Amino acid sequence: MQNRLNQAALRIAVALTHRNFRLLWLGALTSSIGTWMQKIAQAWLIVTMTGSASAFYVGLDSFVGELPILLFTLIGGVVADRRDRRHMMLTSQVTQMVIAFVLAALVYTESIQIWMILSLSFISGCAQAFGGPAYQSLIPTLVGKDHLPNAVALNSIQFNLARVIGPIVAGTALAAFGMVACFGLNGVSFLFVIAAILALRNVHVPPTATTNMMEQMKDGLRYVRDSHNLKIVTALGFTGAFLGLPLLTFLPVITKDVFHQDVGFYSRLMTFSGAGAVTGALIVAWIGKHRHIGRMLLVFLGTFGCAMVGFSLSRTPILSAVLLFVAGALLVMSFSLTTSLAQLLAPAELRGRVVSIYMLAFRGGSPLGGLAAGWLVTQVGSAPLVIMVNGLLLASIAVFFLIRGHGLKDV
Repeated sequence: MQNRLNQAALRIAVALTHRNFRLLWLGALTSSIGTWMQKIAQAWLIVTMTGSASAFYVGLDSFVGELPILLFTLIGGVVADRRDRRHMMLTSQVTQMVIAFVLAALVYTESIQIWMILSLSFISGCAQAFGGPAYQSLIPTLVGKDHLPNAVALNSIQFNLARVIGPIVAGTALAAFGMVACFGLNGVSFLFVIAAILALRNVHVPPTATTNMMEQMKDGLRYVRDSHNLKIVTALGFTGAFLGLPLLTFLPVITKDVFHQDVGFYSRLMTFSGAGAVTGALIVAWIGKHRHIGRMLLVFLGTFGCAMVGFSLSRTPILSAVLLFVAGALLVMSFSLTTSLAQLLAPAELRGRVVSIYMLAFRGGSPLGGLAAGWLVTQVGSAPLVIMVNGLLLASIAVFFLIRGHGLKDV
């Protein structure tokens, strides 16, 4: 029995047996916890500074932080195929570390102003637009194709663990030491991932480019356009984010309007969703590289749509929490597999550009989906109805590709 448990644990964490990936994963976990601490503290800082206009400024800060990712990610993908990805990641992490320390200093000296927060969020988004494609395209070179789905799933575990731990630590630090501590601790957390990047050994460096950046960008776009499976994976990444993520966006609305509960109930729902996300990532990590990863993706995506429909119809708190746990697991399982497929289907020399195109589609789907769903809710007056429609559409798309889609389901 003990031997079987050990084998299962090894299978779940197999990518961590690669030294370089293990170092990067541990550094990224520490840094992600700090980033979530800063998100909580920054939102609270904006609320305390702007009073009745806080909702607008919190939304504006989120938009300003995401805008560079949508604008510059494609360029970041091209650079990732032309430069040493470690140098890009170092530049990105150092920039974000400096921003955290600057925020801590501005709050400590009581000289902080709202335009400063927005400007620093924009600069941080620019750093992420270049660091993200470099990080994602580096991972396959650290673990190999056989362990890539496991590595992507472990990254999902890292992100969701940080999403749970970060706000808890932030709440404690805010209560005990104030906002300066949250920003300062986030700055310190970047030192761990910077140390991990510096410690990487024998890392693949892209060959020196012989064409200009614009031609390389066009090559990446042409490759995705001409690859049937990559087009479907990119479209599924966008569709999943566009139709699926409003489930989490409208949880506060459902808490208030459907269950007539307070923030405590909302927090419990978010906890169930987070626990499901970690569970889903563990399942994908255990599955690893499968012969029919494309078919599994479509099954998970369709089942996720069904879970959304079930949640929209439920009026029982316990049942809703269980369905949200299942939906959280399926959401992460679907997105982990789409990310894995985007990296597996991309040739090494184009990986940065292909991954950046996928990231642009995925990251763009979330705000556009939230905007469209929010408009629909104002028209029909029911968030559960919109979630049900989104779930039905998502399930229908998955079933269509399972029945009619040639190529992807056999990958």
